[in-house]
Amino acid sequence: MPNYWLIKSEPFKYAWDDLVRDGETVWDGVRNHRAANNLKAMQPGDQCFFYHSNKGLEIVGIAEVSKSGMTDPTDPESKWPTVMVKPVRAVTTPVTLKAIKANPGLEGIELVRLGRLSVAEITPKEWDIILTMAQ
Repeated sequence: MPNYWLIKSEPFKYAWDDLVRDGETVWDGVRNHRAANNLKAMQPGDQCFFYHSNKGLEIVGIAEVSKSGMTDPTDPESKWPTVMVKPVRAVTTPVTLKAIKANPGLEGIELVRLGRLSVAEITPKEWDIILTMAQ
């Protein structure tokens, strides 16, 4: 059974459309210990919501971890982990941060509770609620 995650990117730096165009990418540049622990826990086949941060503030797609256990190539000290992700599909209806905050079933979601976290864990219940909201 896969685990579920949320990965954030500022759309002017790397947007959902960039991932679709590239077909796969290294999820690099993460320098937060909690987010790094989430990256270490990721396994191929795990599913990720792709969230546009700063501008948009919404889940726009679903990605999949295609390779795990990597060292971030942008880290000169080779201490920080990373994974490869590939696009699965865009969501039918983007799910905004406002809608997530308004949903009582999502009150404990890491996206809200740890708002600056760039790689967040999503519970199976949260995953199902957001998938329903995205259809």
